[in-house]
Amino acid sequence: MLRVRETWLRGLSLLAFLVIWQLAAMAVNKPLLPAPTVVLTTLWNDLTEGSLLYHLGITLARVAVSFLIAMALGTALGIVMGRYRDVDAALDSLLVLALNIPALVTIILCYIWFGLTETAAVTAVALNKIPTVVVTVREGARAVDRQLMEVAGVYRVSMRRTFVQVYLPQLYPYLMAAARSGLALIWKIVLVVELLGRSNGVGFQLGTFFQFFDITGILAYTFAFAAVVLVAEAILIRPLERHLTRWRP
Repeated sequence: MLRVRETWLRGLSLLAFLVIWQLAAMAVNKPLLPAPTVVLTTLWNDLTEGSLLYHLGITLARVAVSFLIAMALGTALGIVMGRYRDVDAALDSLLVLALNIPALVTIILCYIWFGLTETAAVTAVALNKIPTVVVTVREGARAVDRQLMEVAGVYRVSMRRTFVQVYLPQLYPYLMAAARSGLALIWKIVLVVELLGRSNGVGFQLGTFFQFFDITGILAYTFAFAAVVLVAEAILIRPLERHLTRWRP
């Protein structure tokens, strides 16, 4: 019952947003703010007759690869820094530096070093996300209950089983937080990467629409990508989070 209520509340909030948008568009009545009905019509036409699926697929592939790389490397480094104080002290300054380097700088440098290639694009996105994953997972590693780990040692539980069944479950909330914030950050950086140095993808298309001041096209592509993120949140991330943290009260 609670989940049904939450689903209805999420749906009503999105509906309220669309209604407010429609009313604002009717009040302004200018091309600078097209109505959601116009945007959805453009979205449908580009989906059925245009190249939306192609560019959306390219962008989602870049998001997926960058996300997996950032989560894998960031999680490993975060666990190590949270577990060993000397490693944390040695790398903390570099981590702070990495957190504060503008994403645009990283993107430009990767394009200069590796050329206008997919490797440069994915590397730039992953490098921008890894530090935030490290910070979140490090806090989780610091918060691990040492007494539970000691109990596992007393009962001579194997290292692998201890890690999987005792250590990781305590990290799951932090990993899910890193994953959720990671998706929100990565897809934004991917669009900038595509805008600056790729010839396909949603970011490239947004740049083209900008050159022609096509606000309806910009909103249509943005709406499409936002819809994909919402669907991924509803059918993948949220159920996975409930499953992994089912042991919590």
